Amino acid sequence: MTLAPYAADPAKSRGRRYQEPPPAYRSEYQRDRDRIVHSAAFRRLEYKTQVFVNHEGDMFRTRLTHSIEVAQIARSVARALALNEDLAEAIALAHDLGHTPFGHAGQDALNDCMREFGGFEHNLQSLRVVDELEERYAEFQGLNLTFETREGILKHCSPAKAKELGELGARFLNKTQPGLEAQLANLADEVAYNSHDVDDGLRSGLITLEQLAEVELFRAQYEQVKKSYPALPERRAIHESVRRMINAQIVDLVSTSRARIERAAPEHSGAVRRLAEPLIAFSDVMRAQGLELKQFLRKHLYKHYRVQRMTNKAARTLRALFEAFFAEPGLLPPEFAAKAGALERAQGKTGRARAIADYIAGMTDRYAIAEYERLFTPQQPS
Repeated sequence: MTLAPYAADPAKSRGRRYQEPPPAYRSEYQRDRDRIVHSAAFRRLEYKTQVFVNHEGDMFRTRLTHSIEVAQIARSVARALALNEDLAEAIALAHDLGHTPFGHAGQDALNDCMREFGGFEHNLQSLRVVDELEERYAEFQGLNLTFETREGILKHCSPAKAKELGELGARFLNKTQPGLEAQLANLADEVAYNSHDVDDGLRSGLITLEQLAEVELFRAQYEQVKKSYPALPERRAIHESVRRMINAQIVDLVSTSRARIERAAPEHSGAVRRLAEPLIAFSDVMRAQGLELKQFLRKHLYKHYRVQRMTNKAARTLRALFEAFFAEPGLLPPEFAAKAGALERAQGKTGRARAIADYIAGMTDRYAIAEYERLFTPQQPS
C-alpha cells in the first residue's frame, strides 16, 4: 500500500534513544509493534481490569482484549486514510501498558498515594514501561522504541512533566500536534471502550436495553436491527447493534478526517504537527453522540453500586499495599527491594515511592489480591 505524503515514513523516523542497526525484512514501526507484543507488560494486560475485575467472568473485556480491539480499529482507519498502519497499531497496542490493576480505580488510588511524590498517571507510566521498566535486551533498558511510537503513547502531559521529557514533551509546551497515527490511535481507543463497555454492561445486567434507549448512538442501530431481523435472539441483536455502532463511528471518523486533511492539504508529516488543531476527528454530530454515550456509561455503569463496591475494594487494596511497602521496603520481593533502595539513594523518599508504584502498577488484578492476602491475612503463606 502506498502511504500518503503526510503519513509517518519509517525511513524518516526521528529514531530511537539508543542507536541500533536497521531491522532486516521489516520496518522500524513493525519492530516497535513486535517488541510491544513480546513484552511482559503486554502479556500482563490479560489479567488487568477494563471495567470488571478479571475473576468476575471470562467473557468480559480485559486490558489486553481492549488493546487488541483498539489496534484493529486503528489499522482499519489508517488503511482507509493511507496512513502508516504499523505505527498506528504499535501505539494502540502500547497505550495501556502502564495501567494499574483494577482499572481507573487503581490509577486513582495510586495517584493519591503518590501525591507527595510526583503523582501517578497511567499514560506517563506506559511511557516509563517502554523506556525503563521492561528488561529484555542486553544493550539498553526498556524496549527502545522509535520517537513516533513513544509520542503516540503519551496522549497528554502536564507542562511540568513535559519539561522533564525533552523533545518528547515539547509539543505540550509549544501547543503543536502529534502525527496523524497518534491522533488516530487516541480516537480508536474511544470507539473501542465506548462500544465494548455497552456490550459488557448489557452482558453483566448492570445496564438494560430500556436504559440504552435514551442513547441515540445505540438506539438508532438497535431499532434498525430489530426492524430488519425481528426474530433474531436478543443476544445476537445486541452484538449486531454494537457492531453497527462501531461501524458508524469508524465511517464518520474516516469521512470527517479525510475532509479535514483535504482542506488542510499538509505536504508532509511535519506540516501536520504545525497545525493548530488535530486533523483526525469525528463530525460534530458524532462527537455529540459519543459524549452522550460517555455520560450514560458514567452514570449507569461506572457509578453502578456493584462497580463502585469493586472500585472501593480495589482502592483500599492498593493503598494498603503501598503504605505497607513504603513503611517497610523489606516486604518487597528482593529484586524490587533492591530497585527501591537504588532509587531511594538517588532521589530520596521520592525514589522509594516511585519504585513501589512501579511494582504495584505492574501487578495483575489477581496478583494484587494475592499480595494483599499474603501481607494481611494471617493464615496465608507469605
